[in-house]
Amino acid sequence: MAWILVGLSLSSVGWTSSVFFTTSAPPPDLYEASVPELQAGLTSGQFTSAYFARIEEVNLQGPKLRAIIETNPSALEQAQALDFERLIYGRRSPLHGIPVLLKDNIATVAFEGMNTTAGSYSLLGSIFPDDAGVVKRLRAAGAIILGKANLSEWAHFRGILAAGWSGRGGQTTNAYYPNADPCGSSSGSGVASSIGLTAVSLGTETDSSITCPASNNNVVGIKPTLGLTSRAGVIPISEHQDTVGPLTRSVVDAAIVLSIIAGPDPNDNYTLAQPSPVPDYTLALNTSSLIGKRLGVPRTVFLNDTITGNDPYVNVIFSQALLTLQQLGATIVDPADLPSAYEIVASKNETIVADIDFKVQINDWFESLVENPFNVTSLADLIAFNDKYPALEKPTGYIDQSVLIESEATTGRNATFFEALAFDREMGGIQGIDAALKQYNLDALVLPAPGYTSTPAVPLGFYPDNVTIGSAGPNTIYPAPGVPIGLSFLGTAWSEYSLIGFAYAYEQKTMTRLQRKAYAAAIPQTQLADVIGQ
Repeated sequence: MAWILVGLSLSSVGWTSSVFFTTSAPPPDLYEASVPELQAGLTSGQFTSAYFARIEEVNLQGPKLRAIIETNPSALEQAQALDFERLIYGRRSPLHGIPVLLKDNIATVAFEGMNTTAGSYSLLGSIFPDDAGVVKRLRAAGAIILGKANLSEWAHFRGILAAGWSGRGGQTTNAYYPNADPCGSSSGSGVASSIGLTAVSLGTETDSSITCPASNNNVVGIKPTLGLTSRAGVIPISEHQDTVGPLTRSVVDAAIVLSIIAGPDPNDNYTLAQPSPVPDYTLALNTSSLIGKRLGVPRTVFLNDTITGNDPYVNVIFSQALLTLQQLGATIVDPADLPSAYEIVASKNETIVADIDFKVQINDWFESLVENPFNVTSLADLIAFNDKYPALEKPTGYIDQSVLIESEATTGRNATFFEALAFDREMGGIQGIDAALKQYNLDALVLPAPGYTSTPAVPLGFYPDNVTIGSAGPNTIYPAPGVPIGLSFLGTAWSEYSLIGFAYAYEQKTMTRLQRKAYAAAIPQTQLADVIGQ
C-alpha cells in the first residue's frame, strides 16, 4: 500500500539550467524555496552555508527547536566540488547541489564526519561500513548530505516517550507553536523542512513516522509502498513495515526526491519485487488529475471520535476538503469503510511482529558494525546501557524503555509471529484497503491525518487560536493554536504515481501551506542574499 501526506507551496514543475541569479530574479526566500527554484539559481555552494546559518539561528539558540543533531563537516567541500562539476559537465539531476537532511537512523560513511545513532548515545562513534541505499542514490544524483535530523529515539520504538525526543538530540519541538508536538519519529526531518533549515529531508516510517510529522509540521510527506525505497543501511524496526520517504514543502519537491530514491537495491530483497521501470513521479503533477476519480472516506475507522480521538474541528475542515475535491472533479463515496476496520483497531498483531523483528534485526545491526566504542552488541546490552547511563538516556520524564524490554522478551520468529504477520497482511490489504477500493470502485481513500496517523496527508488547515491546549508528553503540547493538520490520500501498493497527482491537484487549488507561518522566533532570518559573495 502507498500513502502520501501533502503540503503546499508556490513551486513550479519546470526548472532551468541557469547557474546564476539575475537582478530580475532575486534569490528565493528559503522558508518556501522549492527544489526547481534552488536548481535554477544554484551558485558557488552558497546554499549550503545559508542553511548552516539558518540552523544555527533556531536549532540550539532562540526557540531551541532541536530539529538537527549534527551537520556534515564535509558539506561545503562537497558543494564546491559539485558546483565545479556543474560548470564543466552540467547537472546530474534536479537534486544536483541540493542539500538533503537525513533522519539519524539512515547511515552515512564515517569518513564524511557524521554519526548514525538513532538518537542513542550507545551508538555514538560507531561505524557502519557503507552508505544507506537511499544515500547512494542521492549522492549519485549530486545531492549534498547536509546533516542528520533528530528523531524519536530508536524511531519511537523505545517506550512511552514524547515524540521527537532522543538522548543525543534532546526534545524536538514544533515551529508553529512553542513546545508543540512535532510528532514522530521523523520529527526533526519534518520541522527542518517546515521552516527551510534544509531544501528537503528524508524520514522513515514503520507506523505514522513520516505521515504524522508531515501533518503536524505543514509539509508534504510520502510513505512509499514497502519495497519501493531501499532500507539497506537504515537502523531497523521491522523489515515487514519499514520504509524511507521524503518530507518536503511541496508535492513537486516530494515527487523529485521520490523519483531519485526509489528503485531496486540488491542489498534489500524487498525492492526487487517492485514494478519496473521506476516512474518519473514529476510527470504525475497535473492539476486535472482528480477529474473523474472516485475517492472513498473510510469513516468508521478514521473519523469516529470514540476510536480516533479526532478533535471536532478536524472533521469540520475535512468536510470542507471533501467539497474542494468535488470541485476538482472527484466523486466522493462516503462512507467507504474497510471490511476489517474493527479488527485492525483491536488487533495486537502489529506489536507482535514489530517486537520480534526489532530484536532480530537490531542484533544484526550491532553485529554489522565495524567500530562499536561502547560494545553494545545486543538488545539486552542496549537496555543495560540505558540503565548504566541514566543522565544521558533516562533524564526526568524520559526514563521509559518498556518497548525495548518487551522486544527483548521475545523468542524469535515462531508460529505466533507468522500467524500475526499473515493476519496483518490479510486485514490491512485483502480485507482492508484493497477490499474497500474494489467494493466501492475507488481510485483512492481520503481522510484527515490526526487521530489515526498510519496514513499520509496534505496540509489541510491549522488548529484555531482558541483551541484547548493539551499535553503530548513531559515537555510538549498538542493540540495547540496554529499547529498544522494534514489531509491524507491512501491507495493500494505501488499507487504513488496516482496519489501524487491527486495531492498535487488539491495542493495547487487550496495553497494551504501558505496560509500560516511558524511563530516569529522560529523563523530563521538568514537568506541567500546574506551569504552570496562571502
